[in-house]
Amino acid sequence: MFLTLTSTAKPATDLGFLLHKHPERVQSFELPVGLAHVYYPEATKERCTVALHVEVDPIALVRGRSALGRHFSSDGFALGQYVNDRPYAASSLLAVALGRVFGSALKGRCTARPDLVDAVLPLEVHVPALPAPDGADVVERLFAPLGWAVDARVVPLDARVPRWGDAPYVDAHLTGELTLASALEHLYVLLPVLDGAKHYWVGPDEVDKLVRTGGSWLAAHPERELIARRYLARRSAYVTDALARLDALDDHMVGRENEVEDGAGSEAGNDAQSRVEVAEKPTGATESAPGEPPTVPLARQRAAAVVTALHDVGAHRVVDLGCGEGELLRDLLADPTFTEVLGVDVSARALETAERRLGLDRMPDTVRARLRLRQSSATYRDPELEGRDAVVLMEVVEHVDPERLPDLVRSVFARARPSAVVVTTPNAEHNVLYPHLAAGTMRHRDHRFEWTRAQFRTWATTTADEHAYAVSFRPVGPEDEVHGPPTQLALFTRVEPTR
Repeated sequence: MFLTLTSTAKPATDLGFLLHKHPERVQSFELPVGLAHVYYPEATKERCTVALHVEVDPIALVRGRSALGRHFSSDGFALGQYVNDRPYAASSLLAVALGRVFGSALKGRCTARPDLVDAVLPLEVHVPALPAPDGADVVERLFAPLGWAVDARVVPLDARVPRWGDAPYVDAHLTGELTLASALEHLYVLLPVLDGAKHYWVGPDEVDKLVRTGGSWLAAHPERELIARRYLARRSAYVTDALARLDALDDHMVGRENEVEDGAGSEAGNDAQSRVEVAEKPTGATESAPGEPPTVPLARQRAAAVVTALHDVGAHRVVDLGCGEGELLRDLLADPTFTEVLGVDVSARALETAERRLGLDRMPDTVRARLRLRQSSATYRDPELEGRDAVVLMEVVEHVDPERLPDLVRSVFARARPSAVVVTTPNAEHNVLYPHLAAGTMRHRDHRFEWTRAQFRTWATTTADEHAYAVSFRPVGPEDEVHGPPTQLALFTRVEPTR
């Protein structure tokens, strides 16, 4: 069982930092089914290749079947438990080895060189014996939507005996430009999917693992049902649970991305430049002239407006719901007024990025004690959100499908019932001031809708009336006389019943 991964980013040997494996060493790791070996067939500044070689012990595999799970196949005959393709064909066992050997890289962690974690690298993956009983086409369907160029060629069962025909395997080459963590995530999830049979017990924790590992890309994958069904060994209850949680991820997959006016190519994501298709500034916007105060990005103005609103209602215990990668959390932690800060996002990957960017491991204990990060969905009830002074939904609602908005309203206003709620969202009327934004299109392709000022007021007023809140509105950003501000803010305050 064999896999190689190659980087051609210069210096290519940086791959060793990301994988936490030195190119000059051969390392071996014990697995429940044998040994995993890691070594580098080549390691130059121009090209660096790491090989993962797994030696499967068929006898240990059989003896450990009670621990590894009931989905172990006997292959239909008595010796099938011992004589099979498991030592050679990439399978769920190879995915287990990836998680065991490259666990830190899979989670996007690199203590020695944290600057490399978010770097997009030119990568090549070679799996010479990849199970594909449905043919090479399925490999294309699984990997191509994730940005890989796929070259998967069916191999003969035995090249010396052509009449035996083709083997149920392909020799797969994948090439693409991705972060290393993304590449490992794709392999970790999709290798068991192609194998079609897991060799360990599939329980509820496998649903957590699937959503946690694939959440940043699986929600929008065109074959997500096939992936969930095969990954979870066709257990219908688990598949239903996974798809429901992926629906929640798809509603606001990244918590809050950078909008067009916040600047393309910012630190929110390495693919931000390709996602943003319009200009960064409205018509007439200019750079600051010498001697004038620098122009403040709208993202910073928005965060400042939220903090001001929180101060105005005297909030101390605050939930940033849909916190994404921690843009607002940093401002909240910098202000000692906020004694308890809870960052919540449906994406585990976003929370890991927020933890890294906030520098939790270097944060003073007094500041760190004020912050908690939690994976949860804005559209489901979460008791952890209850009893807070304020909940913030900053650039979140527009990422939720309209039919799911009532679930979000119910979760926040009816169940969590904080003393105050702060909501910001784009003002659709302002879009005409972006010269390269085509008429009728939205600022970001993940937006499900963008409200005019009247539509936002109608939604906010109705929500407030139905749940015993008062609401007021504030502009955020430079306000145009005709088209209003780029961002609109609603401040809800709970109305206490009169006695």
